[in-house]
Amino acid sequence: MAITRSSSWRDAVLDVSRLINHQNWDGFRDAQAKRKIYRDTYHELSMLTDRDLADLGIPRNGIQKLALEAAYGV
Repeated sequence: MAITRSSSWRDAVLDVSRLINHQNWDGFRDAQAKRKIYRDTYHELSMLTDRDLADLGIPRNGIQKLALEAAYGV
C-alpha cells in the first residue's frame, strides 16, 4: 500500500483563485459593456440637431444624464 500526500488544500486554493479571477473578468466585461452603451447613447443623441432633441423633449444639456441612465440606471 503506497502512502500519498493529499493535495486537497492546494486544489482548494487554486479553485478559490480561479473563482476570484473569473469574477474579476466578469466584472470587467460588464463594465466594458455598460461603458459601450453609455458611449453609443451619448454619441447618437449628440448627433441630433437641436430641433430633433426639442421634438423628443430632450435638452442638449440632458444628453449626459440620459446616457448615464441608459448605461448604469443612475
